[in-house]
Amino acid sequence: MARAYRPELQGLRALAALLVVVYHVWLGRVSGGVDVFFVISGFLLTGQLVRAGERGAVALRAVYARMVGRLLPASVTVLLAIIAVGVVLLPENRWFGTIREVIASVLFVENWQLAADSADYFAQHGAASVVQHFWSLSVQGQFFLLWPLVGVAVVWLGRRLRVSPRAGFGAVSAVVLVGSLAYSVWLTSVNQPLAYFDTLARAWEFALGGLLALVIDAVPLPRAVRIGLGWAGVAGLVSCGLVLTVGTQFPGYVALWPTLSAVAVLAAGASDSRIGVDRILASRPLRRLGDLSFGLYLWHWPILVLFLVSQEREEPGPLGGAAVIALSLLLAAGTHHLVERPVVAVAGAARTSGGAERRTPRLAVAALLPVLMACGVWQGVSARKAQSYALTFDDPDHPGALAMRADFEYWGAQDPPLAPPFVSLPDDWASVEGLRCEDSPRGGDLEICRLASPGPPTRKVVLVGDSHPTQFLAALRPIAQRRHWEIIMMSRPGCPYSADSEILPDDRQCLDWNAAATEEILADPPDFVFTMATRDVRAGLTEHTPAGFVAQWQKLETESIPVLAVRDNPRYARSPAGCVEAGRVDVAECGTPRADLLAPTAPYRELSDVPPNVLFLDFSDYYCDPEMCPAVIGNILVYKDDNHLSATYLTSMAGIVENAIDSALDRYAARNSPS
Repeated sequence: MARAYRPELQGLRALAALLVVVYHVWLGRVSGGVDVFFVISGFLLTGQLVRAGERGAVALRAVYARMVGRLLPASVTVLLAIIAVGVVLLPENRWFGTIREVIASVLFVENWQLAADSADYFAQHGAASVVQHFWSLSVQGQFFLLWPLVGVAVVWLGRRLRVSPRAGFGAVSAVVLVGSLAYSVWLTSVNQPLAYFDTLARAWEFALGGLLALVIDAVPLPRAVRIGLGWAGVAGLVSCGLVLTVGTQFPGYVALWPTLSAVAVLAAGASDSRIGVDRILASRPLRRLGDLSFGLYLWHWPILVLFLVSQEREEPGPLGGAAVIALSLLLAAGTHHLVERPVVAVAGAARTSGGAERRTPRLAVAALLPVLMACGVWQGVSARKAQSYALTFDDPDHPGALAMRADFEYWGAQDPPLAPPFVSLPDDWASVEGLRCEDSPRGGDLEICRLASPGPPTRKVVLVGDSHPTQFLAALRPIAQRRHWEIIMMSRPGCPYSADSEILPDDRQCLDWNAAATEEILADPPDFVFTMATRDVRAGLTEHTPAGFVAQWQKLETESIPVLAVRDNPRYARSPAGCVEAGRVDVAECGTPRADLLAPTAPYRELSDVPPNVLFLDFSDYYCDPEMCPAVIGNILVYKDDNHLSATYLTSMAGIVENAIDSALDRYAARNSPS
């Protein structure tokens, strides 16, 4: 006999929430608990829609009223708290990004925002977005919005085709399950970070729960089978995050592990046995925790991130983690009793009077407005700070790289503010204004961006590789404008210009992109190619010139194309600018000993197979003095993050880069002139 209430389901929610929190706080991993929430959501909503269809029709207003009452009150409460505390605790260089993501979260599109930002959901907690966990809530919100519309269509078509709502939903759920799972497997294999956030790659998990809701009572299971299924499901859930690298393998077929484990627990149902896992899941403590599971999920992540930011730590440790979880539980309980339950009570009274559904759109807007208005105020304050400084070439207060010259004399103000402002630092990247971009017909996802010269071009320059040569556009742009150079940029993040896979093993997309870029360069040779000469200038690793770099240079030698290869800048475990902004130590202490990062001799000097078309540029003496690599040089923040130079600092290097290029090309011309 079908049961209207399943107490073990609340226990399953509690278990999933605990796994998410414990894995995030203490293990620094992803547990697979979110996938359980997706299955449960599909299970419950599909069951509700089928029952409504069997009664006659799906009442969309009622469904959406329940969704608004369930999701918005707690979400808005947490987001408003994040805004209030974030202004105080978050570094200014994270303000713009946080504002953008809070807006995306309250509009239930945070998953797509993270995908667009190419976010690393599994990065160090302290550097992670304070609201990035809202990605899963966004996926759920999109499902809750679209699935009832599918229900209406199923019921409407079913009446005309004489198909029952249960059969219709079964067919649609099966199609979504198979199609979405196939898409998820494919996308995970070619672009796993995008697949992790893609709603279409997750839809099969909801459909799996929906199919279970349709068949769960059709086939009665023996008690022994239910007992075994229940314990197997719980064991699978608990072990998933330990056995699998959820962060880099999900979703795809690997996500079948936690989803089928959840299905096993739900299918086991009530075992009517003292040794059944349902007795534990249906116990009062777990049911109470299940009531708090939504709030616990919402609160734990921002509390963890803000704790780590305020303490300048990467891990909370046993006691810190316990404090994070305890505070999360306390706030979840307060949110449940002071926000969620009163809203449910008011909504119930409104439904009784028949006005809840009509007022749902107004209530949703009223809930969203405080968050959007708070973000607007925060955005305005941030924008004013960001516009407080713009580098000019005759600014004596901010000489930047020029301060590293032996003959430099400072004649600016005694204690000027640092540039760029911290709030604009994440966006302090080479301007793409004026770039015209188009896809290359050579394939490989190659995009060619051109910065036309202001007059007839005197020189054509190709800037090629990952973000590290691309950052030099900030230094090259003023040179190009003054000397009428045309700059052609071919850039792919995380894909150095190489004949081999330098970052990911056998990265076919990167290899294809590099092959297409080389074909493009050889087909229309520039006056010179500007790219990187080394990798891994960081503590604990050995800086080197990969063989794949040399192989690419050798290909360009066939057309006598000069290559200006730049020694890479140092990379750090944490942003040097973050140390400066924290202000807990003197600015000088935010630097790193040069010897920890740079070898006395550049590694390419030891190679014997470098072709004669290559000339090396080394700007290390403008990133580091003989002893230290400072975080601030000439009153300018050298780095925008842990490995990219700020555009403001690179702009201050324009004259230095120009002289180095001229000198290198003069050497090349002398080397190749007839004797």
